[in-house]
Amino acid sequence: MRRDDRNDPFDDIFREIERMMNEMMGGGVDVNDAGFGSDTHVDIYETEESVRVIADLPGVEKEHISLTCDGDALTISADSDRRAYDERIDLPTQVDEHSARATYNNGVLEVVLERADGSAAIDVD
Repeated sequence: MRRDDRNDPFDDIFREIERMMNEMMGGGVDVNDAGFGSDTHVDIYETEESVRVIADLPGVEKEHISLTCDGDALTISADSDRRAYDERIDLPTQVDEHSARATYNNGVLEVVLERADGSAAIDVD
């Protein structure tokens, strides 16, 4: 999960620390120009029936969002005039990827996935 930077008086300090860490790890990524994660906030909510992922995608048009899910992770790819987003989000539990429902409104993406039932029985022929 991502740190919530909104209304944080230490936001500039954290950005500088993140920039230095990325540079130290060989990424050389400028946090202010990085894609997903620099200005993007992701929340994951889990209930007994579903997993809900909410991501901020400011400046992205709905038509430029691509979502894929393999049951264990959700991948969000999106493009705007200013940046490209590409993030794999590990889900807290296995989900039924065919049950996904997504909405996008005012820069906020919400994806709801039903939890996967237990193991499937396999017939042996």
